[in-house]
Amino acid sequence: MSRPHSTRYTVAALLLLGIAVVILVSLGQWQLRRSDERRAILAAIEAGRKQAPLVLTPATPPADMTAWRVAQASGTWLPEFSVLLDNRNQDGRPGYWLATPLLLDASARRAVLVLRGWLPRVIQGQGEPDLPAAPKGVQIVQGELSERVPRLFELWSLGGSQTSTLPATLPAADGKVPQVQNLPLDAYARATGLDLLPTVLSQGGPGDDGLVRDWPQPSVDFQQNTSYAVQWFAFGAIAAIAWLVVLGGAIRRMRQRGDTRAQARIRARR
Repeated sequence: MSRPHSTRYTVAALLLLGIAVVILVSLGQWQLRRSDERRAILAAIEAGRKQAPLVLTPATPPADMTAWRVAQASGTWLPEFSVLLDNRNQDGRPGYWLATPLLLDASARRAVLVLRGWLPRVIQGQGEPDLPAAPKGVQIVQGELSERVPRLFELWSLGGSQTSTLPATLPAADGKVPQVQNLPLDAYARATGLDLLPTVLSQGGPGDDGLVRDWPQPSVDFQQNTSYAVQWFAFGAIAAIAWLVVLGGAIRRMRQRGDTRAQARIRARR
């Protein structure tokens, strides 16, 4: 004998299917938003790289410092203010980015922060990383601009010790090169006393200093997000159809029960 259908189970199924529809459609909409964001990033990259190369000077207007624009700066390195950006991987290898300011105008202490390249992490317990020396004299540095140093999620922000905090003043009192997770330009300017341009120059091209300059690029595969959105919407449509099927079955059973009761009343009157 089959188990009688429970109204409680029907209501629960409708509720769960309704929640599934809302969640699946929301996931599809989120993927569409991610697709739009990646389209915007791709458009910004293409627009920046199409611009004529920029020569950075102390008087360069901030509006000209477009992200992804090729730029060139001439100045002297300030290695005493170098900072290592930790947890930056290269081809699966852990390491650092070396950031050093390039002084454009000594009298005004006007400078631009340059990401010089990547170097591997030293094995724990084997001392500090061996940094390449900064060339002396006036140097010409070429690369691409970005609005800020690319950020990395800071695990210590969840409650751990802040072991990678930038010192209040640079150079550090212990003479060591600071190792930080992220490097906001305003905090770095306060620590160094430099008047920084509101941009960061990622140095390009080969060099004889051993640094790797294969900079990571943001993901711009918006087609993938669009494909995911279509899948989530398809799953949502299936859940919606299932919701309608369950509702239709419930309505049919209600009508059948109503007909059965009506027939029973008619037989009782006879």
